[in-house]
This record gives sequence, structure tokens and C-alpha cells, in this order.
Amino acid sequence: MTADPRLIVPLDLPTRAEAEAMVETLGDAVSFYKIGLQLLACGGMETARDLKARGHRIFLDWKLHDIGATVEKATAAIVAGGACDFLTVHGEPQVIKAAVKGRAGDPAVKILAVTVMTSLADQDLVEMGYGLGVEALVARRIGQAIDLGADGVVASPHEAALARRMGGPGFLVVTPGVRPDWAGLDDQARATTPSVALAAGASHLVCGRPITAAPDPRAAAIAVVAEMAGVG
Repeated sequence: MTADPRLIVPLDLPTRAEAEAMVETLGDAVSFYKIGLQLLACGGMETARDLKARGHRIFLDWKLHDIGATVEKATAAIVAGGACDFLTVHGEPQVIKAAVKGRAGDPAVKILAVTVMTSLADQDLVEMGYGLGVEALVARRIGQAIDLGADGVVASPHEAALARRMGGPGFLVVTPGVRPDWAGLDDQARATTPSVALAAGASHLVCGRPITAAPDPRAAAIAVVAEMAGVG
């Protein structure tokens, strides 16, 4: 079994021990892992460093969001740690600009701007005070990410085609909210299947609970990889 490097599995688990056990369970079916805020609080950076040392790729999904100076310094510290391939920041111009500056030209770390969270729909944006719908806000933030030097965006599978069209062939389009036909939607408002997301233009897929909460996580990962193999 050879892992598909386009598949990213989140280690959204309560403890470092459970995350490491999941990695062992998945074995060579997965080579790219996402570490978010839940695991960060209980040894996430140590897990990231360990996995990098073992040859895995790491996506630090921390969605940095603060004043520019703080984001710049945080990004610089993360890059210096050497345990990161992808890093997310909120898709606001000041934040993106600061993260790109903090990276200091290190091409090994890719800065990804989060456009609109995949749990949000148009009505949610209205309640938050935005004057734009999801697609219009995503389009604006993709354009800003491109202009400010980000390497890609995090966008739902429904906006993957838009991101690919605007960003071109080398632009990273990372899509959470990926759910195979045999899995539930969970809390994702704008989800679709792995093959549909890739066909639309996604470069990487984030697929979590359909794999990590499955009775046999390795078998679930293999099923997702098999579906991906038929696209691009």
C-alpha cells in the first residue's frame, strides 16, 4: 500500500497517545497528517516533530489570527521549529501579509489562507455581519491571498473550482469537508466526495472522522485513497 500524498488526515484526538496510536493503525495508508488546536494543547508540537522525523508531512492547522506583528513572530517561530509543511492563517489581508513576511522566504513552509470555514453557510455570514455571501467572500479572499503571496487557500470542495481557476495550476487548494458517500456529513455544511473535490480542482483533501472514527480506520483510509486514485 502506498499512501496518496494528496490525502491529509487530521489527528483531532484528545491525547497525544491516542494520536500516535492512530498513526500506527493507519500505517502506510497515510503519509500526511493535520495537527489542530485540540492536539496542540496536549503535545501537538512534539507529535509534529516526531512525525516529521519519521518522514511524514505535517499540516499545522492553527488558523493564526491576531495583529500583524504577532502573526509575523508566531510564523517565524513555527518555521524555525522545522516541523511544518503547511500552516494556516485566517484569510484577512493583514494576517496573510504578516505570515508571508514571517516565513522569511522559506519555500518549505506553505502559507494557506482560510477563506470561509466549511461549517458556515450564507445565513451564518449574515448573522456575523458580512455583506457578502459565501462564494463572493471566498472569491475576494482567494484574490487577496494570491496578491499577498500566500501559497494557497483552504476552501470547501464547492469553492475548489473557483480557487483553481483564480490561482492557476501551481496554487494549493486544500479542501476540508470531504465526505465519501458512505460517511455522514457531521458538522460540515458544504461537503462533497473525494473524487468530486479533486475533479473540481482540489490539490489536497482533508478527511477526518470518516477515517479516524471508522471501526477500521486503515480500511477506511484505503477506501478513500482508492477513490482518489481514479482522479488526476
